[in-house]
Amino acid sequence: MSGNSFYGPVDDVAGQAGYREHPPRMGFFTDTSVCIGCKACEVACKEWNEVPVSGDGDGFNLLGTSFDNTGELGANSWRHVAFIEQPSGGRSWAGEDRGERVDLGMPGFERPGDTMSPETRQDFRWLMSSDVCKHCTHAGCLDVCPTGALFRTEFATVVVQQDICNGCGYCVSGCPYGVIERREGDGRAWKCTLCYDRLRDGLEPACAKACPTDSIQFGVLDELRERAALRVNELHERGVAEARLYGEDPNDGVGGDGAFFLLLDEPEVYGLPPDPVVPTRDAGAMWRYAGMAASAMVGIAVSSFFGRRR
Repeated sequence: MSGNSFYGPVDDVAGQAGYREHPPRMGFFTDTSVCIGCKACEVACKEWNEVPVSGDGDGFNLLGTSFDNTGELGANSWRHVAFIEQPSGGRSWAGEDRGERVDLGMPGFERPGDTMSPETRQDFRWLMSSDVCKHCTHAGCLDVCPTGALFRTEFATVVVQQDICNGCGYCVSGCPYGVIERREGDGRAWKCTLCYDRLRDGLEPACAKACPTDSIQFGVLDELRERAALRVNELHERGVAEARLYGEDPNDGVGGDGAFFLLLDEPEVYGLPPDPVVPTRDAGAMWRYAGMAASAMVGIAVSSFFGRRR
């Protein structure tokens, strides 16, 4: 099946891809306010999908003093748990500038340093978020793939077929999130499949199954959006004004994401583009204009030819 057939709000992504009968669109809602950075999702993803630990086989790469040992999404990291430390002098904990502390509802998680005395405690907070392929409504990777290796599934997710991928790399530049990557030594493109094999057997993706705090929630996308809106309202009522949704809007530059997030800071803090736009959004209009220009030039040439003969 093909991917995008037009740009604009799409209610039935799988139907637009050619599926006459299909299940509802499935996706991820990641609530970063309850992520504890345990990396169970990363491990479950690698185990189930047999994703290599790293490209060279030497194991994880330690990035300075950070607990973030995967760095970013890529061919060998289909899930990436980001760790963002915000020390005192930067952004404060929600509500703390008003002399109060707001419980974000993190099960079994205490703010670092709370057991220390006020004289020795250094105030800071961790922002943690498990990032993944967004399975966009309008997926640039689908538009530019010349072999049909990328396809839209009946669940409206986006999957790469490695036995068809020729390693051209067009999809890498077609992704507005920088998710998809070619594997070193392999040359083919790899990314999250949203555990397509598990979905076809009626199972939830491995990462969501392994998440101990339900930070990663899997289900029907419309239901997840409703649940996410309620969660944001709940946090706002608790005084967490920074809480916001990212990627849930069907009218954004990618038509909304199949994997969206509740963030506690600006998207850039998490390494996410603030206003993602699929690079091929205007491709159709460009080809139409090019066709009109070419037709006009042919018309002028023909008129000139017959004019000289007369």
